[in-house]
Amino acid sequence: MSDSDTTTGSAGTEGNDSYGHKPFKRSRSHFADRITADGRDGWPVEAGRYRLVVSRACPWASRALVSRRLLGLEDALSLAVADPIQDDRSWRFTLDPDGADPVLGIHHLSEAYDAREHGYPGGVSVPAIVDVPSGKLVTNDYQQITLDLATEWTALHRPGAPDLYPEPLRAEIDDVMEGIYRDVNNGVYKAGFASSQQEYDAAYEALFARLDQASARLADRRYLVGDTITEADIRFFTTLVRFDPVYHGHFKCNRNKLTEDPVLWAYARDLYQTPGFGDTVDFDHIKRHYYQVHTGINPTGIVPLGPDLSRWTTPHHRAQLGGRPFGDGTPPGPVPPGERVPPAHTA
Repeated sequence: MSDSDTTTGSAGTEGNDSYGHKPFKRSRSHFADRITADGRDGWPVEAGRYRLVVSRACPWASRALVSRRLLGLEDALSLAVADPIQDDRSWRFTLDPDGADPVLGIHHLSEAYDAREHGYPGGVSVPAIVDVPSGKLVTNDYQQITLDLATEWTALHRPGAPDLYPEPLRAEIDDVMEGIYRDVNNGVYKAGFASSQQEYDAAYEALFARLDQASARLADRRYLVGDTITEADIRFFTTLVRFDPVYHGHFKCNRNKLTEDPVLWAYARDLYQTPGFGDTVDFDHIKRHYYQVHTGINPTGIVPLGPDLSRWTTPHHRAQLGGRPFGDGTPPGPVPPGERVPPAHTA
């Protein structure tokens, strides 16, 4: 979910100015309909019917990008990428010709929200899935979207798609993900948007305690749960890949950098170099969004030049731990030409 959907209000300029001045709280997804194989919520899985709207800056949206790539859903679920810099109506399609999404024909994601519920007062968040025929938002439930892509969209998965949420391991995956969500995925925001020293201290301590625990867990195993990539690794990766470029400095999560933890740094590079992960990451979008949009904690809007992002492609030696990234499956194919992102480098 977008970092902008908090008690600070919607993702407009007023909300962005409020970061660091009000207590941080992540809102529940207001639109929690599910797209399922049996269509029980009125939204059946159907190739070409829906459009996934993301910002490459947003870690919650990045989960959906990685899952979509790994499962080979590019042809079944089209992609709209929002500008990383928001205006007072939040996510906008100014990266597209004429500033409008070419499929939905809208200039702002809020128009799809309004088509679903006129006058909806909450924040406009990504990831979001929109029903193309009606132009209505279906769901912005960032926690459920990727689970459904893995389990409900199986008829449209590519041959060789991995099982990202294997049933025998779901209880363990859920347990690992719950701690990572609370203390890491959400924890960096609790620290970065803290409005008091006490609030910041608590978030900081919980964050690094959980990172230390994950580092110990991954010291002798390649992946978080089992011997293949699962939903847990996807959710952890999208925070780790942003840690040094953004969270270490911008959010004051500065006990140490990711690059200073040998285990987590190697683990993150292993995933980054796995097809489906690094090829969805746009560091330019990530850095510009956080440093230019969060005016409440970075009023100058200056975007730092570092760190040296080329190190993401250096050897990680994690394969010696064993594991099979895709289980009995295969890597995803090449990134579609229209979805390629620039390689990592120092900005």
